[in-house]
Amino acid sequence: MIDAKLGEVEARFADIIWQNEPLHSRVLAELAEKELSWKKSTTYTVLKRLCERGIFQNSNGTVTSLVSKEEFHALQSEKFIDETFDGSLPAFLAAFGSRKKLTDEEIRELTKVIEAMRG
Repeated sequence: MIDAKLGEVEARFADIIWQNEPLHSRVLAELAEKELSWKKSTTYTVLKRLCERGIFQNSNGTVTSLVSKEEFHALQSEKFIDETFDGSLPAFLAAFGSRKKLTDEEIRELTKVIEAMRG
C-alpha cells in the first residue's frame, strides 16, 4: 500500500527522482545537494523513507519509481476526496464551484473527462 502523502520538501525530492529516473543513488545525492542543499546522509535517509512508503525503490544503487508522478497525484486526489468529502466527487465539485466559477472551456474539458470515464 502506497502512502500517498508528501511534505513540501519530500515532494521536491520526489520530483528530482521523477525527472531524472532511472538514476544512481550517488547522482541523486549530488542533485539533492545542488537543488536542496542536502548532505548525502539526508538524501539516503529520505530516500529510504520514501522507498518504505512504496513510492520509489533503490535496487543495487539504481533509484526508480514504483508509481509515476501522475499515478501518485491521482492517489493523493482520491485520498483527499475520500477523507474530506466521504468519497463523493460531486460534493467536491460543488464545494469547489461555490467559490470559483468554471469557464466555458473548463466545463468543456470536464465534460470530455466525464465522457471518457463512462467507457
